[in-house]
Amino acid sequence: MSGHHAGQAGGGERLLEELLAQAHSASPMGLPVLVNRCAEALGLGEVVIYLTDLQQRRLVALTDGLPALDIDETVAGWCYRTVSLRVEDVDTGVLCLWLPVVDGAERLGVMGVRTCSTDTVRLRRCRMLTGIVAMAITSKRAYSDSFARRARVERMQLPAEMLRAFLPPRTIGNDHVVSTAVLEPAYEIGGDAFDHSLTQSTLHAAILDAMGHDLASGLTTSVALAGCRNARRAGLGLIDLVETIDQALAQWLPDKYCTGILTQLDLDSGTFRWCNCGHPPPVLIRDGGVVHGALERTAQPPMGLPARFSDEPRAVHEVVLEPGDRVLLYTDGVTEARTAGGKEFGMERFTDSIILATAAGELAAESLRRLIHAILDGEASDLRDDATMLLIEWWPPTTKPTPRRG
Repeated sequence: MSGHHAGQAGGGERLLEELLAQAHSASPMGLPVLVNRCAEALGLGEVVIYLTDLQQRRLVALTDGLPALDIDETVAGWCYRTVSLRVEDVDTGVLCLWLPVVDGAERLGVMGVRTCSTDTVRLRRCRMLTGIVAMAITSKRAYSDSFARRARVERMQLPAEMLRAFLPPRTIGNDHVVSTAVLEPAYEIGGDAFDHSLTQSTLHAAILDAMGHDLASGLTTSVALAGCRNARRAGLGLIDLVETIDQALAQWLPDKYCTGILTQLDLDSGTFRWCNCGHPPPVLIRDGGVVHGALERTAQPPMGLPARFSDEPRAVHEVVLEPGDRVLLYTDGVTEARTAGGKEFGMERFTDSIILATAAGELAAESLRRLIHAILDGEASDLRDDATMLLIEWWPPTTKPTPRRG
């Protein structure tokens, strides 16, 4: 590297270091001004940060006055869907570089950078800026309402507000496993929830569905989530984990119960273990199709008081996944959704939609986003209950996953 370029790179690194330090104390909505100040000093043009809305339909700018961008119809949306760099001609001699803003496997939004040309130095600085933006958003949204307000297009109902406060990020994962989930109706959920957690050796994931669709249902699910996490963080196995939830619900909410599936995936061997508590069975997706009946087992009583009256011990089932397998957990609100004429969406249409959503080799999170929208956007569609889906994709450490793109 020449002395000029070395000095230029060193100055850029110092500016980025200053940005990182200042981002900690900046207000959430002051982030765009701070980033643009750094971008100008780095020789870049205007920077605009967009976050996805709650239902992953639009990208909403953090800067006031800019219109939202449709995720399915714009270059910025393409960047979000594929989690990859996209370049757009915006004016004579002016380009806009769209970069995905991600927190691990979680898609937060995109960042647009105007520039007259692209080269290795500019791209590296853009990516570093994006990384700092992602860290700042992730840290600040934990204690500020600003980002949540931008992500909403209508007022959230109280049961949904309570339950969403307990939910983990929508997507977690690493190079070899991803767990991603969606919930609808986004602003009115009452009793559905999901949970997932990743350790060095294991992915823990669960889907829950409490009786009813009101504040009490959300409270039931919240207690179940707390019991799940309490047992998991104590290092207990699946059976003890389920029994912890049984005891908690029976003690504190004896007139309520909760169905669900609790799972563990060994990241090295692909061994998938699950306990089904009165819930629809998981669906195994392999080579772009559904392996019918592969994970169907006799369901046991729901969690809570019904389990306390049962003499049947909890059972854990086990299969070994193949590289690239996807496991889909869902609540019955998905298959019971009504279409035109009042007909249920049904299991057959559901599995057909899964095949279509996965056949194109998309990211797991994108497949799930498209699938829930296909259900919601059907002619005269009507959700009679909460509809929740959680999708797990696994690749063994010895296998390099084929990049999935939209």
